[in-house]
Amino acid sequence: MREIVHIHANQCGNQIGAKFWEVINAEHGIDPTSTYNTCHGDSNLQLNHISVYYNEDTGRKYVPRVILVDLEPGTMDSVYSRPFGQIFRPDNFAFGHDVLHK
Repeated sequence: MREIVHIHANQCGNQIGAKFWEVINAEHGIDPTSTYNTCHGDSNLQLNHISVYYNEDTGRKYVPRVILVDLEPGTMDSVYSRPFGQIFRPDNFAFGHDVLHK
């Protein structure tokens, strides 16, 4: 099975990436709590290749395989405050000059 790791960089990349994840979540039936929700569909196709984009966490939570990078923390705050912002792991956010130059 193939797996994709996404890297979103800077303000534009993170904003486009956040929108991308909203669309992918809808296609795979993932709700804002990272849970597969049959209200968004109930198809084996939604779960067949879900591991391409997501890691399955405890409690059948699906976490995007993504790293978000920016020098400004405001962009990360903007992504995290979106409806699907809570699906991202906080430790997958890298921001600030000091973090990026270690």
